[in-house]
Amino acid sequence: MRQPADREPVTLQVATEQLQPVVERLGQLYRHDLSEFRGMVPRADGLFAFDQLPLFLGAADRVAHLIRWGPTVAGFALTRHPSDGPSSVAAFFVVRALRRRSVGHDAALELLLDRPGSWEIAFQEENPGAARFWREVAASVGTGWREERRPVPGKPQLPPDTWLLLDVPTRR
Repeated sequence: MRQPADREPVTLQVATEQLQPVVERLGQLYRHDLSEFRGMVPRADGLFAFDQLPLFLGAADRVAHLIRWGPTVAGFALTRHPSDGPSSVAAFFVVRALRRRSVGHDAALELLLDRPGSWEIAFQEENPGAARFWREVAASVGTGWREERRPVPGKPQLPPDTWLLLDVPTRR
């Protein structure tokens, strides 16, 4: 993890059920950001749907992480780790005030390097910040990655997602 003297350390904390409200609140910011690219709107209660979170709390093959910048909550990541296939990032979010400070980059590398092996990461090309970010992360891991386009399941009206497929080496 890169850390200049003027920066706080970036760490990951497994989000337990006690931390679910924190991740849910961050999830609203995440869904709001995605609404620009995917046309999502809030429900009648003013909240964006974030129904996938409970699937990541306490499941053997899924993990919800809080991203911290020093003691500060900086974002979250949801990852899947099936026993019969590659790991994947289901959601990844860093608050806007901490973007472009390497917080997301350091957190993403920590997620990937903590679990060597095959990974798949999806993003939308119409979100240029995410496209640039994930390609930079993949390049930081190594040269053994490629891209493919896949339709969004159950949403034929949306443009296909871009998927990065990479093999994460064991830490040296």
